[in-house]
Amino acid sequence: MLRHLAVAPLLLATALTVPVGTDHGDRCSGVRVPGAEYAVSSCLADLTTAGTALTGHTDDKDWKGLLAETAVLPSGVPGVQVDGYFPDTSTTNTEHGWNHDSQFVIRLPRNWNGGLVVAGPPGTRKQYANDPIISDQVLAKGYAYAATDKGNTGDELYKDGDRPGDAIMEWHRRVAELTVAAKKVARQHYGCSPRVTYAAGLSAGGYLVRWQLEHYPELYTGGIDWNALVFTKEGGLLATLPPALRAYPRLVKGDQSAHDEILAAGYPEGSEKQWGYHYYNQWDLLQRTVREEVDPDYDGAQQGGTPLCLPGTAPGCDTDYDFASRPESVHRTVERISLTGNIKRPLISIQGTLDALTPPATFGDVYDRMVTAAGNAPLHRYVHVPGGTHTDGLVKIDKELYKPMLPSFVAAFNELEAWARPTTRS
Repeated sequence: MLRHLAVAPLLLATALTVPVGTDHGDRCSGVRVPGAEYAVSSCLADLTTAGTALTGHTDDKDWKGLLAETAVLPSGVPGVQVDGYFPDTSTTNTEHGWNHDSQFVIRLPRNWNGGLVVAGPPGTRKQYANDPIISDQVLAKGYAYAATDKGNTGDELYKDGDRPGDAIMEWHRRVAELTVAAKKVARQHYGCSPRVTYAAGLSAGGYLVRWQLEHYPELYTGGIDWNALVFTKEGGLLATLPPALRAYPRLVKGDQSAHDEILAAGYPEGSEKQWGYHYYNQWDLLQRTVREEVDPDYDGAQQGGTPLCLPGTAPGCDTDYDFASRPESVHRTVERISLTGNIKRPLISIQGTLDALTPPATFGDVYDRMVTAAGNAPLHRYVHVPGGTHTDGLVKIDKELYKPMLPSFVAAFNELEAWARPTTRS
């Protein structure tokens, strides 16, 4: 598969200039994306990963670890793909050799059902991260699909923006920006606007779904989130990750009291087999990245802390982090990016019961209570998925205990379609 610098010539070579809207998408179009600085459209025999993985119109490294080995994906959806970027000054996304952030992908299936699904990526990934788990699923149903890199990517996203919290705040604007543009693209291409527009996302992408339904409800018909990240005024993961970081090294050395400490921090019993993976690959990295974004002064001039430091062994060690004791300015920054539960459109949340990164006790359950406290319980359906881990790639750790969540996402999306069905176009 062609990647990075090698992909750009491929995309350029397949770009066509047929007038927009020709035969309502039956032929390729030189699609114009309102507000975009650059866009190139390509006519593809298959918009799903089965096809785009062969033509270089996706990046399988972007969705590594998100699929179970047993996942069966739909394929055979012809149409037009548009790749491009909106104006931005940061350059963390190197996809296609563009070295330009705010990249996006829009997919327009030939046989359109009149709907649009918009997504942001989990974690620090890019615009193709959701291709097998969301794009493939909704394209097979006839939806147009749009995804953004959310304006900054990678483990040093905190370098974007002028003040603490700016990089994460940009995420929200970029999802809304793409939603507006994708609706206009659909109208140009098909001759009418989408009748429904759903937001969808996993982890950080799920956090973005919730934010959009709280702050930009006029853009959407409804939303679906999957093991969503939650920022709250109490700190969210900045309060739940340090206890696990402190306890896990002691657990490895045989201190069983450390096991109880991790459970007490909200991590579910039964998730223990994942703890080693998360300690070395997720807990520490996510703690340092998010903490540097909202509280850069904690480790002084150093950026991104000290990886996997043990308590008391390094100045500004994130294992020692105590959000409650941090200055009021840090709390105001976290409040700036925090959710409120004040959703204004129907939302379905699916949460794995054995998720050891955003555990239900401290993430999904908390947000469900926030929605209820805000008086919006009728707009929220919250589903626990037994055996679900944070990402389906972790199922291989114990195939008897852990279960893939992709089937539950598909079922929940079907439920959302039946539930959130407006009488007017979104």
